[in-house]
Amino acid sequence: MRNFQIWLVALLMSMAWGAGAASAPAASGPVFVLSLNGAVSPATADYVVRGIRKSAERNAALVVLKMDTPGGLDTAMRSIIKEILASPVPVATFVAPSGARAASAGTYILYASHVAAMAPGTNLGAATPVAIGVPGPSSPKPSATDDDDKKSGRGQGKQKPAAVPEDTMKAKMVNDASAYIRGLAQLRGRNMEWAEQAVREAVSLSAAEALKLKVVDVVAQDVPALLQQIDGRKVTVQGVERSLATAQAETVALDPDWRSELLAVIANPGMALILMMIGIYGLIFEFTSPGTVGPGVVGGICLLLAAYAFQLLPVNYVGLGLILLGLAFIIAEAFLPSFGILGIGGAVALTIGAVILFDGDASGTFALPLPFVVTLGAVSSALVFATVVFALRARRRPVVSGSEEMIGAQGIALDDFDKEGWVRVAGERWCATTTGALRRGQSLRVKSRTGLTLVVEPDNQGGNGI
Repeated sequence: MRNFQIWLVALLMSMAWGAGAASAPAASGPVFVLSLNGAVSPATADYVVRGIRKSAERNAALVVLKMDTPGGLDTAMRSIIKEILASPVPVATFVAPSGARAASAGTYILYASHVAAMAPGTNLGAATPVAIGVPGPSSPKPSATDDDDKKSGRGQGKQKPAAVPEDTMKAKMVNDASAYIRGLAQLRGRNMEWAEQAVREAVSLSAAEALKLKVVDVVAQDVPALLQQIDGRKVTVQGVERSLATAQAETVALDPDWRSELLAVIANPGMALILMMIGIYGLIFEFTSPGTVGPGVVGGICLLLAAYAFQLLPVNYVGLGLILLGLAFIIAEAFLPSFGILGIGGAVALTIGAVILFDGDASGTFALPLPFVVTLGAVSSALVFATVVFALRARRRPVVSGSEEMIGAQGIALDDFDKEGWVRVAGERWCATTTGALRRGQSLRVKSRTGLTLVVEPDNQGGNGI
């Protein structure tokens, strides 16, 4: 009997310990708020990842990722999702404020979060992946059998298999993205059917519809309302069920620091292109004028920063090649007598390269703005025009150095002579020959030069010599 009591006590203690391990007490730390605005890029991914890690170091009760994004790069999105799944701190993604969206990559991040929330007047979805530099597939053509079924009424009510995209690469991307978001939906217990539909058919939902279909957990007006609504909600973090205590929690905003701001500026497509052009022109100026130092230093720094930005951005290397070719043509225009042909070709190549340099998604996330491209083309054309004008002016300008400088110069005879004698031209004494007689002090003009001997003739305009 005593042994039975001992075993019973041990069993109750083990059950109590197991219950305590399965449901951790509510955390009472602060709530950290991160803001993801704009495209999901390596710069924003770095900010979000470091923000989640910093929140874990400060024993936060919750991380609220306030999001408004049109989508972005797949690699940056997956970096954020990996950090959310591995985070010891629950993450609530909140699509806010009203009018914001969580399109494309934002939908995946929302599905990966422990708590999914939206503000009224927001939307999510359109999560179909877009291949970089690859056009989307055309809609599959209906077969003759499909047409016959529609006319005869056969097949109504029968679910047809999903049409396979004609583009094999597109099909692989869609299937991979569909499996990825389906796994996230299973992990968080959210609507898996709609998630796959958002990937395959690019559908979207409003906040109210998302709540009704169990795509999101909460619809709240702002962050304080969100924290009130999810207070006491149970979430699973790293296999342990935890209860959120957010009603009275302190809210701390983690704004992007100088590093994140710098990465965001450098990774801007327009800034990356400007840095590259400054770097190339700076190095060329340094090579053509050695010793100036400044242009070489600035050019080297800008060129390395541009290379780093291109490594972060989805670069189309055909566009990059056209830009480099255009710059080479514009520079060559200043040294070769092409009368603007090289320069015009360079401006055209530069403009076309800028248009296709960065491959964006359907929303044009990473595409260069049209006004920027037009301005770039106009500046390049103006540079070519200025080069041609300066070249023409230099061609008409009289020679001011070398042997040609003496042709047409005025002088004065130092002696009387009719074939060979001495003259003074440009303040110097020269041996000269002439076909006509010259008298001492008579004005003359240089016809040509042979070695150190000038061929002169009397100056018909008269006047004093020089």
